[in-house]
Amino acid sequence: MFNRVLIVCTGNICRSPIAEILLKARLPNHTIESAGTAVTASHLSNQRAHEYSQQVCAKNGLNISSHTARQLSPELCKKFDLILVMSHEQIEEVAQLCPQSRSKTMLLGHWIGQGDIADPIQSPRETFDLIFHTLSRATQAWALKLH
Repeated sequence: MFNRVLIVCTGNICRSPIAEILLKARLPNHTIESAGTAVTASHLSNQRAHEYSQQVCAKNGLNISSHTARQLSPELCKKFDLILVMSHEQIEEVAQLCPQSRSKTMLLGHWIGQGDIADPIQSPRETFDLIFHTLSRATQAWALKLH
């Protein structure tokens, strides 16, 4: 039913690349991709994943060094069965961009009782470790629901 999952954050360089690789590892037979709501606005197009995101993934045996940021678009939204976002604000951003996608957009942290998952962009490395742990729990919970 939900075989194609899109994970969305703001710049597609911190949270969503981590969540993407975690969910891919847990659901290898699903199509899992990621995008950002403000990639072009923040001049992040084709930018690699944040250095700290790459480091926390590598520390946990995951490689996101080839990830490049991409902008969320209505066309991209339409390709997926489920869109997982990091914040309530992003639910609204997806709905404004592609109104028919509102009903298939949910918080990534929903099943772990987590509302918004804060953007660590200007934070120290330790914050990325905490975000990794949160994203790991959230993607594990989603994998159990989508398996």
